[in-house]
Amino acid sequence: MTPYQSGIIAEASSDALFITLNLDRSDLSALKTTLASLPSVVEQYQQDYADAHLHAAIGFSHLIWDELDTQRPQYLSPFPTIEGKDIQIPSTDVDMVLHLRSSRRDVTYLLGEALYSTLSQYAILVEEVSGFKYLDNRDLTGFVDGTENPEGEQRKAVALVGEEDERFIQGSYFNLMRFVHDLAKWEQQDLKTQEDTYGRTKFDNEEYPSSEKSVHAHTKRTSLKDEQGKSLEILRHSMPFASLTEKGLMFASYSKTPVIFNRMLESMVKGDEDGNTDHLMQYTQATTGQAFFIPSNTWFTELTTA
Repeated sequence: MTPYQSGIIAEASSDALFITLNLDRSDLSALKTTLASLPSVVEQYQQDYADAHLHAAIGFSHLIWDELDTQRPQYLSPFPTIEGKDIQIPSTDVDMVLHLRSSRRDVTYLLGEALYSTLSQYAILVEEVSGFKYLDNRDLTGFVDGTENPEGEQRKAVALVGEEDERFIQGSYFNLMRFVHDLAKWEQQDLKTQEDTYGRTKFDNEEYPSSEKSVHAHTKRTSLKDEQGKSLEILRHSMPFASLTEKGLMFASYSKTPVIFNRMLESMVKGDEDGNTDHLMQYTQATTGQAFFIPSNTWFTELTTA
């Protein structure tokens, strides 16, 4: 078992399950004992289905954290309420999240069922969304997603808390949003409009040169730099979801600090100093917005003494 939860860092999966829960607080001691057992449940299923590349990330929001631990991660806070001229992003925080993924739908389900069963006395299901790899890692709009993700050891540097918050080292801040796409409206746009909206080509997945990007392009609005000119990065694990009547994207990102995600969201929704917003938001609507901290596996082992 790694010190960090494996679902944070592991490479992209072909199947995912996003489960959000609220928790019964009537017996906190018993609840904490149950929560402390969850990493061992994950580890057992990883061993039983080693070929499935099974991973999990289990986290908690500000709503429940202070009842589980006397100390709080430095930046754990509510999901930001951000409103633009024509865009509203809801804050729909819940107590707990299970982000499960693998290369086999059946194994993802089995782990989800096992964790939910373990939590059955305390958990109230809020939402369960199944995500899947679409073609060659594309969103349902037809564009490749997550092309700017860090690689190799840089994934840890971007996603994991370091010595700056030693009590919560090896943890990660997780943001989850459910976007429902208006694909009928999107598919009415010609190819050039679609590509300009993203700032990259659709079929070859080539990013426009910076000088050719619209100020409203998605890649323009989400490509931010710090005061020293260094790119601000997050680790994305977003996946499409779909039924016959509703289609969209489960946006999921990890970072050592939520400040970067918050800045990106503001850039998309409120825009730059001239009010230039992300035009991709004209074709999709966020229906949820949630912020969690994904603690280290060590935190779980110490939970019953907190």
